[in-house]
Amino acid sequence: MIPSVLPTYNRAPLSFVKGEGSWLIEADGRRFLDFGAGIAVNALGHAHPALVEALSTQAGQLWHVSNLYQIPQQQQLADTLVENTFADTVFFTNSGTESCELAVKMARKYWHDKGQPNRTEIITFEGSFHGRSSAGIAAAGSEKMTKGFGPLLPGFTQLQFADHDAVEAAVDAHTAAILIEPIQGEGGIRPLSDACLKGLRDLCDATGTLLIFDEVQCGVARTGKLFAHEWAGVAPDIMMIAKGIGGGFPLGAVLATEDAASGMTAGTHGSTYGGNPLGCAVGNAVLKIVSEPAFLGEVNRKAGLLRQKLEGLIAAHADVFDSIRGEGLMLGLKCKATNIDIVQAGYSQGLLTVPAADNVIRLLPALTITDDEIAQAVGMLDKAATHLVKDAA
Repeated sequence: MIPSVLPTYNRAPLSFVKGEGSWLIEADGRRFLDFGAGIAVNALGHAHPALVEALSTQAGQLWHVSNLYQIPQQQQLADTLVENTFADTVFFTNSGTESCELAVKMARKYWHDKGQPNRTEIITFEGSFHGRSSAGIAAAGSEKMTKGFGPLLPGFTQLQFADHDAVEAAVDAHTAAILIEPIQGEGGIRPLSDACLKGLRDLCDATGTLLIFDEVQCGVARTGKLFAHEWAGVAPDIMMIAKGIGGGFPLGAVLATEDAASGMTAGTHGSTYGGNPLGCAVGNAVLKIVSEPAFLGEVNRKAGLLRQKLEGLIAAHADVFDSIRGEGLMLGLKCKATNIDIVQAGYSQGLLTVPAADNVIRLLPALTITDDEIAQAVGMLDKAATHLVKDAA
């Protein structure tokens, strides 16, 4: 008999009832140090006072009016994002998946309105993840994502990750855009080098192709810059964001230049809930905190501390861990032991991590994590690795 909740998830046997900062409390009272942050969503941890206040205050005034009317909170958030990024305009969504849908539509509409309707092809990359909508799975293209869901939305070409020669060869008169994550999340915390990002920007400039960055997981201060592409000193034409921007409240957005967004006129896209007063009130509170230079500086300092301790962990457990990769507080431990086994061993020590492809475990703590909590987390991983080896002996 099918469960009342559609069984599409392999859930851990944990039921959390409360969150405090970087900690989650189970129904039975056990405390877990959260190094997954809802898969990079809880950027400011659980029950952050500024977010609680913003949501509570807004909830007592106005929840929803729809985009038939002006929404001051939405305007404020859009203005702040424009002020702090490459973008000239913003459309608000409820998720990264919805942001992907609009990014694809925007790129294709751009060329249609430029009188080149055959420029519909979007180049994407092996190992990518762009959500689970029809466009998202077609963009990723992997059998895991697409099997059984055909016919797939056409117009996507998947290339090998970081193969610039292949990208140059693939761009032709039918190419509308290149869509890429500056750091792959689900794909195993695989960063694209600054040189590759610059190369993509140069190629797009030379061919007129639009460059779309998916910063749903790596954006909103996660890497120590407000957005990950800033490290390379380049900017996209269109960018998808979500996760951290709402700090736990469902919120996403598509940011774009005036030129890239030129085809999106009244009636070409919409959202019932996107950018509603509740979501944008929280988004404004998040952005006010994470955009501060001092906050970003602390993310970088803590990232250095965590990486240093993880290097020691790898040296101490060379039979369990292989290497570390990623940027800021978006780190991946490449494992020699099975990553799922390590994640589960962490549960027994009171630590929550997230598995990814390429036998990696993701470490995505709240950006407000403390030095002491970083030390505790690495200590828990140390014990988990020790017990894993003993159990296997």
